[in-house]
Amino acid sequence: IHPIVAPDGKGVLTEFSPEHHKHQTGLYWGFTKVNERDYFHHPAEGYWKKVSADIIQQDGAEVKWQTVYDMLDEKGNAIMRQTQNWTMLQDSGKYFLTLEWKGEAKTDVTIGKYDYGGLFLRMPWKEGMKAEVMNAARQKNEKAEGQRAMWVDVGMQVEGRSDFAHIAIFDHPDNRGYPQRWRVDGQFGVGPATARDSNIVIKNGQTETYKHRLMIYTGSFNDRDVSEAWGMYTGKTSLYST
Repeated sequence: IHPIVAPDGKGVLTEFSPEHHKHQTGLYWGFTKVNERDYFHHPAEGYWKKVSADIIQQDGAEVKWQTVYDMLDEKGNAIMRQTQNWTMLQDSGKYFLTLEWKGEAKTDVTIGKYDYGGLFLRMPWKEGMKAEVMNAARQKNEKAEGQRAMWVDVGMQVEGRSDFAHIAIFDHPDNRGYPQRWRVDGQFGVGPATARDSNIVIKNGQTETYKHRLMIYTGSFNDRDVSEAWGMYTGKTSLYST
């Protein structure tokens, strides 16, 4: 998904194919080793085939859409069908983007252990730009790399703003490995590292599901506010809220 514009219209919060990571495309999903094939670094080039893209709901408080792609092997055969169900809601000056990702195995699938892969966010950070990553355990920037957390918040002073714009990504208790470990790279790219600890095996005909929500907002970071929003999404209380 790109571009995501700040809720007040001041600044673009995603970046498509930056020089330091040409394969990254804003807010996206990709695994690094699926039956030893790298989908994270190959957004096209015969790795994907679109099946459908549909608007499910466009009236009312929420907008809903669905995309379906087949992940292809070297011979062009589908090994997994990826379905993304998205919901967008605007409330109190914030955007909420909710994702349900489903991966249906078309053959036996192994998602190989790797430091990153799954949902990933690339914001438009440049050298010298003010930015900060904070997780639910109050681990900051590089200290959040590889750590488990219920949520991670990325804030930066993007072009056109005098304050920060933020995108917080929520993990969900239904997800495998919850709370998941997170990738935090040197340019403030973040995402839950789904297979960081071990391989994930999905047998032919089985479906793996992951759920996430993003809260997109501007102004000052407040961990209590983010924890409360995470709690509203999951129905749970953060262990790290104060």
